[in-house]
Amino acid sequence: MTLDGGSQSLSDTRQAKLSVVIVTFNSAIALPPLLNSISAGMNGIGEYEVVVVDNQSNDGSADLAESHPIRPTVIRMGRNAGYAAAINAATAVVDQNSPVLILNPDLRLYPSAAAALMKQLSVMSVGVVVPTNYTEDGEIDLTLRREPSIATAWADALLGGRLAGLLGWGETITKQRRYGRSGLVDWATGSALLISAEARHAAGGWDESFFLYSEEVDYLRRVREAGFGVLYEPESQVMHAGGGSGRNPKLFALQTVNRIRYYASNHGRVPTFVFRLGVVIGEALRCWRNPSHRAALSNSVKPLVKGADFMIHRS
Repeated sequence: MTLDGGSQSLSDTRQAKLSVVIVTFNSAIALPPLLNSISAGMNGIGEYEVVVVDNQSNDGSADLAESHPIRPTVIRMGRNAGYAAAINAATAVVDQNSPVLILNPDLRLYPSAAAALMKQLSVMSVGVVVPTNYTEDGEIDLTLRREPSIATAWADALLGGRLAGLLGWGETITKQRRYGRSGLVDWATGSALLISAEARHAAGGWDESFFLYSEEVDYLRRVREAGFGVLYEPESQVMHAGGGSGRNPKLFALQTVNRIRYYASNHGRVPTFVFRLGVVIGEALRCWRNPSHRAALSNSVKPLVKGADFMIHRS
């Protein structure tokens, strides 16, 4: 692949120590299979370290990580600080010249998954590389996204995410053939992200105000604005056992409201009103049959009626 900006040697990229960062919160069931998959997933990687950041789990996640044979470094946050804050805590202690591979605790790495991602960092204009995510059933998880816009919000609301995506109007890229080839994307869900050291320095820290959801949208936007590409690489493969936000009304509501907060952080009041209205209408059309959409509607309508920005209150 050739992108503007020149390239560095692949051997230099492979010699860089890779820092693997895993954020846990009550992840005792999910975490062991991920840690067990690390060794095979790192095939082809010369030197790496694993850092587990625990957001005050009450199920022994941190103890489990410390006792695992791969012996990761464990950072205990002492509170549920949120996903972005945990990532920032990890990146503050790893080598500042290392690329960082951020993984959800409910992932499983396929053999050589990391090396296929690292290979693409040989292109200097690439700042982030993301893999193919598979579901537990072996289906491709639709993780690639377009930048949120008024058009995507209204298309998703009126047509539904899958049809809007197939037409090229929705936020989620749903065309299966797109997942068969490498290429640049606006952003991808944050279950697995390899970030170059150069992109890390340029983009700065993760925005901790999001707590959970949309933090990766914000971060990858800043990566792109710094002149780096976000690249999808299907040769790297992981299995993602997660996806609970769609089934949990509270989490889905938080995810929906943070979509609005993210858009508002980059646009004026009038565009944000129109974007929010599209989201609200989409939730209203679906709330009669789904408690998650009812929760999302309730939390999205309140700031729309009040005309005030929504704030996340952390418990």
